[in-house]
Amino acid sequence: VLKLLQRLQRERGLSYLLITHDVDVIRAMAHEVLVMKDGHVVEAGSVEQVLQAPRETYTRTLVAAAA
Repeated sequence: VLKLLQRLQRERGLSYLLITHDVDVIRAMAHEVLVMKDGHVVEAGSVEQVLQAPRETYTRTLVAAAA
């Protein structure tokens, strides 16, 4: 399914709003990411920035748990 979504995104210039807890899906599909906790955005930025150098403790905990 992800390959199909990527192909459609590439061929038709589509954008998606994905809601996931799967960091691998985020890395494969996203350019920008929002991290939410209790219904509030706690961090936002490029996938690289948020996953490689998270600023918030909550985000660091999520990224570490996914490793």
